[in-house]
Amino acid sequence: MAPLSKKKQANKRSYQDDKKADSKTLKKPKISIDSSDESDHDMNELSPDAASDGDELDELDELDEVESGSGEDDDEEEEKDSEEQDQSETKEDGSNNHDEQKKLLKKRKMMRKSGVEVQRIKSLWEKLRVKNPPIPKPVREKLSNEIWELSKDCISDLVLKHDASRVVQTLVKYSTKERREQIVDALKGKFYVLATSAYGKYLLVKLLHYGSKNSRQIIIDELHGKLRKLMRHREGAYVVEDLYVLYASQQQKQQMIREFWGSEYAVFKDAHKDLTIEKVCESSIEKRSIISRNLLGTITASVEKGSTGFQILHAAMREFVKMANEKEISEMIELVHEQFAELVHTPEGADVACTLIARASAKERKLIIKTLKNHTDSLIKNEYGNIVFITALLCVDDTVLMFKSFGPSVKEHLKEFVSDKYARRPWLYIMLGLDGKYFAPNVLSELNRYITLSEATSKKPSLQRRHEHLKRFAPMILKCLSKNCSELLSENLGCQFISEALVNDELFEQLEDKDLENFSQLIGNVIESFQGDISEEGHPMQSPFSTRLLKSLIQGGKWNNKEKKVEPLKKVQGLGVEFAARFYDEVIGPEKLIEWCNNSNSSFTIVALFETLKSEKEGAKFAKDLKKILSKIDDSSDENKGAKLLLKLAR
Repeated sequence: MAPLSKKKQANKRSYQDDKKADSKTLKKPKISIDSSDESDHDMNELSPDAASDGDELDELDELDEVESGSGEDDDEEEEKDSEEQDQSETKEDGSNNHDEQKKLLKKRKMMRKSGVEVQRIKSLWEKLRVKNPPIPKPVREKLSNEIWELSKDCISDLVLKHDASRVVQTLVKYSTKERREQIVDALKGKFYVLATSAYGKYLLVKLLHYGSKNSRQIIIDELHGKLRKLMRHREGAYVVEDLYVLYASQQQKQQMIREFWGSEYAVFKDAHKDLTIEKVCESSIEKRSIISRNLLGTITASVEKGSTGFQILHAAMREFVKMANEKEISEMIELVHEQFAELVHTPEGADVACTLIARASAKERKLIIKTLKNHTDSLIKNEYGNIVFITALLCVDDTVLMFKSFGPSVKEHLKEFVSDKYARRPWLYIMLGLDGKYFAPNVLSELNRYITLSEATSKKPSLQRRHEHLKRFAPMILKCLSKNCSELLSENLGCQFISEALVNDELFEQLEDKDLENFSQLIGNVIESFQGDISEEGHPMQSPFSTRLLKSLIQGGKWNNKEKKVEPLKKVQGLGVEFAARFYDEVIGPEKLIEWCNNSNSSFTIVALFETLKSEKEGAKFAKDLKKILSKIDDSSDENKGAKLLLKLAR
């Protein structure tokens, strides 16, 4: 392995100093495939040696040690030194004017390796990259062909230079499929160097984006065996992440993850392609120990370098927690608890977070909750993050801590939560439990798995824990629904949520006397929202989901689809007959009854009123008024099925 240059040694020392001083977590930038983005990139280029400095070499690192000392970085540094020298000399010569300085710099560039070709290529590229006005396709193909003829013999020299690399990126973007295959073939053996180059990585991402399946497989195969080293490299980590998330097939993803198990699974990839980590760990304690050590080493190094938000790292973490013992789980929590919120935005990361919460001790859960409470809004709205929050509700015994940690932020955003597809699920769980109506079978399966994992550390019965949450959050929920009743009734999800909150014996039972007023006020606001002319645009009766809400409130129970009947509420007050009579008096009355009967949107509400009040003394007025207008009900329209049914029942 060649000794480090003085400049590289200086970079190495500088990186070590920066690493000690930097305690903040880096945010993951996206690598754009726009050819203009590279020039705006402001990250410092590090050589593979510098980026992985301070890490202990594992088995796979030793296999690639020779490759990490390749001379391309030295060539690039020499070019930079030369440019600095050019600029310094031209500045010192005060007699030269600006034009002479430019000529001198151009002359020096022409004298470099492939200098003449680079200048000719760049002049053609300036024409090819024009976007406004768009270049005609024949002209673009001609320019692409000319650039390729000039660059195909020196392409390996171009791809690591900041300006020339952009030329090849544009060529990839506008070339044919066959030409892209030729570029990939010409760059074989260079993909690792490209991945670790501040400029070359953009070309590699371009090749992945525009390339064929075969091209991607060639790149993946060449990088195979080096992924753990790339994950520890500041530039390479982003390439690996984009490769895993955007371009790899499911089979390729599994191949990439198995590489993190150790060198045996990297070198003999075909022999282990159908293995799962559980099977390997069951077959050999020694192999389990090796895999655990390799995974934890890669995860630790990546977290320390600020890659906690990477999905491929989350996938590696998921492999680790599948086979981790209690000590290893504690080590993982200690490692990631400060960046815990960065796990929850991917399915793999959310699974890791849920598993850690389920298996954590009470003390460790406090650390996790302390981190997550600062991200309540984004956590609960996230497709995967809300499952993490539900898992915390399912597993954490300290319900007081949960309410104090998340309650203030929940109160501020609850209106958004109850009408959001994902954010409403934690509150539906608190009110209804894990109801299959709102939780898909695969989600239920995962949540039940976390419950099973938590049995060793969670002591309270699950029903008791949920009722404690309900007792604390229910008043907040009712106030929010009451305050925003009219707006929520205009939305399908909001209307459905109001129905689940009101037609709910468990919620009503957990309310204290001081909170019963909130429940009654919500009922009153629902009734008030339905007042007015039902033919006006924006009236709640214009929406079919409002009809379903009214039917539940009037019937005073939930429909049991299995038994095909309504299950009446036992504890809730103010619904059923009482609500039906009040709704008729305050909203419909004799003056609007015929209008509600002849309207196809509202006629089924009248049917529900009839079925609920027909044998009750509170329904005497309604029955009398209905009898008077039966002859005026129009049942000639096929659209108004409710009117037809009402006449059939009432006559």
